[in-house]
Amino acid sequence: MTRIGVLALQGDFAEHIEIFQRLGIAAQEVRHPQELVGLDGLVIPGGESTTVARLISEFALLEPLRERAQNGFPVWGTCAGMIVLAQRASELSWPTLDALAITVQRNAFGRQVDSFETDLDVPALGQQAFHAVFIRAPIVEEVGDGVEVLAKLGNGKAVAVRQANALATAFHPELTEDDRFHRYFVDMVRGRKDDQA
Repeated sequence: MTRIGVLALQGDFAEHIEIFQRLGIAAQEVRHPQELVGLDGLVIPGGESTTVARLISEFALLEPLRERAQNGFPVWGTCAGMIVLAQRASELSWPTLDALAITVQRNAFGRQVDSFETDLDVPALGQQAFHAVFIRAPIVEEVGDGVEVLAKLGNGKAVAVRQANALATAFHPELTEDDRFHRYFVDMVRGRKDDQA
């Protein structure tokens, strides 16, 4: 059985778990290193990026998460999770997992009141546009070697990327009825399990 963890230190982890369970995937909250054992993938949800990064360090999750993420363990970061996965993040005083060769700008669109929604073309999910919810979202400033851009805004800035088994979205797929990004991540997880079998 495929088992996916959702980092539950802060943010909207419950919404992710609910969607995975609706898809028939075993999903569980993760707060401590021992809860990573037996997982096939992990989601780092939205929240406040400084708080999430600080709690990852304080809960002794930094090294086990970084080791897994850099060795092919499937991880998906949404909004603040994208920042935590990035190699470089502007004005973040805590270490990241360094799992994606990207540079991100935190709160790229301003404050909470500057949140917005828009339809994105995401060819990896099919022809139908994906309705994306951006809340104090980051933006990808630079993309390194090996990073595939899955979606861009009209200004050309990347807002969804993948590098090997690391996926990141600047927006919140868990706040919509569209579960295609969750299905996409499940396919990534299952693909890695098949490769290891």
